[in-house]
Amino acid sequence: MAPLVWLITGCSSGFGAQFVHSALARGDKVIATGRNAATKLKHLDGTGAAIVDLDVSLPEAEVKNIVDKAAKIHGRIDVLVNNAGYGFFGAIEETRRLFDVNVFGALAVTRAVLPHMRAQQSGTIAFVGSMYAWWTPGMVTAYGAAKGALKAIVDGLAAEVRPFNIRTIDFEPGFFQTPLTDGANLAQYASAAPPLDAYADQRAAMVAVAAAHDGNERGDVGKGVELMVDVIRGEGRASGRSMPLRLPIGEDAVKVVEATCHNMLKVVDAWREEVVGTTDRDEFESDKGIESIVTVPDIKLWTYLPW
Repeated sequence: MAPLVWLITGCSSGFGAQFVHSALARGDKVIATGRNAATKLKHLDGTGAAIVDLDVSLPEAEVKNIVDKAAKIHGRIDVLVNNAGYGFFGAIEETRRLFDVNVFGALAVTRAVLPHMRAQQSGTIAFVGSMYAWWTPGMVTAYGAAKGALKAIVDGLAAEVRPFNIRTIDFEPGFFQTPLTDGANLAQYASAAPPLDAYADQRAAMVAVAAAHDGNERGDVGKGVELMVDVIRGEGRASGRSMPLRLPIGEDAVKVVEATCHNMLKVVDAWREEVVGTTDRDEFESDKGIESIVTVPDIKLWTYLPW
């Protein structure tokens, strides 16, 4: 396999930084991006990665201009990893800013990369989502909503780009030892609005959980990213497997997905006859429903591309 060219967002720490090291270790080429790259990506100096300053929340035209220049570094982009993002609990305006980075930022970078992948008729677009897309606890609503949006985007995007031999996947990690629950990180993104007394107990409980797990998260970032790189490259534990549209990463994420699906199926079974199945128009012809032409895609959507 020829070396792949990766463009990775949010490389200052955590998954993003590890993706840089893991991809380079496989012999690939990396374009590492992040805000204030001169300082926040300084730890990547000397790794061999190309460093590009990219704030994904910039206007789309500016994002496209930066990505187009980055694509010229190695002449192509084979893999995009949409990793940039953060989490917090806050007011409406702060939630909009979170979506600007976590959702609209990922869309802007994806839209900027797609013309290059369509031209070369190949590519992989990966999103670093979260198990919170399946289960969102109290006080994490905005973050879970953003990750849920990415989960839905992958479904539609996969169908749109499939004719161009471009694959998509949403990785959905559980708790990993990243700065996400670090106290200083939470304080950095804490709401500037006065906290509501009505939610004081819930807020205190969430902060206590974050503090208790900070430094004691289940997942090892290095192992998690190595698995994700295996999946993207079709190597190691992913050898001979088809790439799914989404993949939980970590035992806790697997349990959340299993429990959510199980609970939803129980709801459908419990309500099917009395309510769910009683809403058809009397004159409706059952063989002409939308479900006859639109089906949920098999999770084994992709075979690996012959790069």
